[in-house]
Order: sequence, then C-alpha cells, then structure tokens
Amino acid sequence: MKITDWAVIFVLIAGPLLWISSWNTEQLREANRLEIKYNSVLKTAAQDAGTLLNRNESQHYESGYGSAKFMRADKEAGLAALKETLALNFGIADDPLAMQAFMTYIPAVVVIDYDGYYIYAMEELTGADGYPIAEHRWLPKKPYVYRDREGNSLSFTLDQRVTVVNPVTGESVTGLRETVGSEWIIPVLQNEEAFEQVRRSVIVRSIEDDLAGIIHRHNEISRKLGVSYTFTLPVIPQEEWNNTVDDVGVLVFLQGIPVGNQYFNNYALGGGRLVKRRPVYGGIHLETGIKYAFNDKCPFPFQPVEVFTNARDAAASGYFEVECGQGVH
Repeated sequence: MKITDWAVIFVLIAGPLLWISSWNTEQLREANRLEIKYNSVLKTAAQDAGTLLNRNESQHYESGYGSAKFMRADKEAGLAALKETLALNFGIADDPLAMQAFMTYIPAVVVIDYDGYYIYAMEELTGADGYPIAEHRWLPKKPYVYRDREGNSLSFTLDQRVTVVNPVTGESVTGLRETVGSEWIIPVLQNEEAFEQVRRSVIVRSIEDDLAGIIHRHNEISRKLGVSYTFTLPVIPQEEWNNTVDDVGVLVFLQGIPVGNQYFNNYALGGGRLVKRRPVYGGIHLETGIKYAFNDKCPFPFQPVEVFTNARDAAASGYFEVECGQGVH
C-alpha cells in the first residue's frame, strides 16, 4: 500500500478518537466552569440566608440575652433570602413556575436553631381536586434530645445550657451544665469535655438521620415528577459539622443540576449570629493636631471627629491607627 493509503486509514481511525477526546475535554472544561459558578452561587445564597436569620421584631429574641449564642432564628426570612439569591443568579427571578421546578434540585434546607432544628423539604400532599401534589414545606421543629442509660432525657442547645427530665418523677430542670450537674448526678453533666462530645454528636446524628430519611423520600417524590437523578446525602467533613453546631445557621443542599456530562452535588453553610465589633473612632490629637484612629478604650487626649466600622476605612480617610498603650507624640 502507498503511504497516502496508510495516511487515509490513519485519519479514518484516529479522527473519531481525536474528536471524542476533544469533546470529552470540552465537556470537562464546561463542567468545571459550571461547578465553580454553582458553588459560588450556593455559598452566596446560604450566606444571605444565614444573615437574615437574625432579623427579629422583638429585642428579647436577639442574641446576647442569657446566652451569647441565643437568638430566635427567623427561618422564613432566611428561606426568602435563599430563594431570591438563587433565582437571581439562575435567571429565573421573574418566573415562578421555573423557580418551582428548580426547587426539585433542593432536597433539603436545614435551619439550625439554638435549641433545635427545622428542615424545609418536599412533601407529597393531596390537592383540592383530590390528586397528589408535591411542594416544599417546613417540617416540625426537632429538639436536640439525648437519653442516657438511666433513662434521663436531656435536651441540648448550641452552648452549655441543658434541660433534664427525670424518667420516674417527670421533674425537669433547665440551666447551665455545671449548675444542673451539681444538683443531678448524671454522668454526662459531670465533665465538660464529655458533655461537649455528647452534645455535638447528638446534634450531628439527629440532623444526619433526619436528612437520610428526607432525601430518600425526596427521591421517591422526584421520580414521580420525571427526575431520574438519585439524590444522596453528601459526606460532610467533621470540621464543617463543628462549624454547623457552633452557632445558629442554615445548611442547604443543591443536587442534580447538569454540569457538562456530570451532575452538580454540593452543600453550603451560612452562619446567622451577628458578631458585634468595637467601633473605630477617627479624631485629632489635642496637642499635635495629627489625625489618629483609635477605639473607645484609649485614654489618649483625642477629640473624636468620625466613627468607622473598621480600621481600614479610617486609614482610607487619612487617620493613623494607634493602639492603646502606644506612645503618641
């Protein structure tokens, strides 16, 4: 055979292989691009939802009253912020039907409250016409409950506060671990480290067990809606769980959206507790007239002029940062 014949045979054999390789490379590139985009959108949506959790109409529901971690999570405000951010970023803000279909890709939204958690998930209901319909709704709040070997029932919170119920008398007491432990001889209350381990494991296990059942039910309902993707509970690292059970927040799962020739499957956590920062003042040194940035604990002879949320903004306005105890001339 001539060299040209071999060349033609090579092209006929290698051409499709090269095309398939190029197509796969492009699919992987597109999948990577979409995954990065969706991860960013999901994290932003979770953060927006977490921020709105602390919006309360009554002052006594806000953090800092009795516990630095106590607050009543406004789950409706958080959910509304989550949906709004997702709808805007996926281009379906003005299409309620598209948003309803998009919610099929969200098997669960968990709001971690101070003394329990809520899960927003798909439920199969009976419509006004008697036919089954599927829609997301809030499930009843679940407390962080633990029962020890003696039958004592303990309800945990996100800090050291605990409620104990005696199985025989029905008597209950609520207070800090150390206080309740001095009155009731319950092993888990006698050691702070053991208490923390049990408290965290109970919260994590309770949420994981509920999510496993809810995602299983989500699969059953979504199949009836024509969704072939199998939803699963992602493996959440221990570090992420530690962050989850430290403060009020929201945990959201987004799965099954096509990305190239694969599917997106991830979760995001948004915190809801506000961290109060000490304001930074911008003022003039009374002796030198130089502009300095300082906090309210500094005893220097300054005349405050402006108030900033951080030292960076003060520096941008021409103020020199000074720390308490630092000499100023």
